[in-house]
Amino acid sequence: MSRYTHILAALAASALALAGPAFAGQKPTVVLVHGAFAESNSWNGVVRELEKDGYPVVGAANPLRSVKGDADYVSAILSGIKGPIVLVGHSYGGSVISSAANGHENVKALVFVAAFAPEAGETAIDLTGKFPGSTLGPTLAPPVTLPNGGHDLYIDQNKFPDQFAADVPLVEAKLMAAGQRPVAEAALKEPAGAPAWKKIPSWFVYGDADKNIPPAAMSWMAERAKSKETVVVKGASHVLMVSHPEAVSHLIEKAAASAEK
Repeated sequence: MSRYTHILAALAASALALAGPAFAGQKPTVVLVHGAFAESNSWNGVVRELEKDGYPVVGAANPLRSVKGDADYVSAILSGIKGPIVLVGHSYGGSVISSAANGHENVKALVFVAAFAPEAGETAIDLTGKFPGSTLGPTLAPPVTLPNGGHDLYIDQNKFPDQFAADVPLVEAKLMAAGQRPVAEAALKEPAGAPAWKKIPSWFVYGDADKNIPPAAMSWMAERAKSKETVVVKGASHVLMVSHPEAVSHLIEKAAASAEK
């Protein structure tokens, strides 16, 4: 584990220690992991629905630096939670949860929200291009060169609403564009490790109008993972947790109900 990852893990543990009783309760804790170009508040609508129904919720701040490093960070969060966990990932966050859940016997369910569910050795780039339909590439802004020589990727703000959030009100989509979190280019090219979805039951939900990850790719990944239930939301964009929080939270609660048995 790198020094950077150690620092992130320590911060995660500190946050959980402060949270304390927030993780108590009989219902499973739902841990939400956002993906590239998004942030934790993209789950706000889902959080409202889940908390209304009595579920403890943690919105993890995914670093978006590397699959392994990000998974180590989420794993540190999971280590501080007692009782059953439903681990949820959006987009690139699916790659993260597929790795982070390993070694945590209390993770009882995985939910993939317009997300990657990679096999060992696969990358997000590989899976995006496996089927036609993604229009993400041409909408990216010029990469930002980092001090270490790597690159951060953003979606061009003018193209963001149509590409990423076409079914979100334009005013809100523009705010999301301005506040988007960049992903390290290397993270999207990093091969995944052993997938937890081979051992932990999974659920999938995505929109049929997704322009980032082809719906055909998500259907294929769901079938490969032997998804317990796959929900396709008609007309939904890549951020259906923003535009259709009820559909997403409903599937999460189904996964949670299974975890409670």
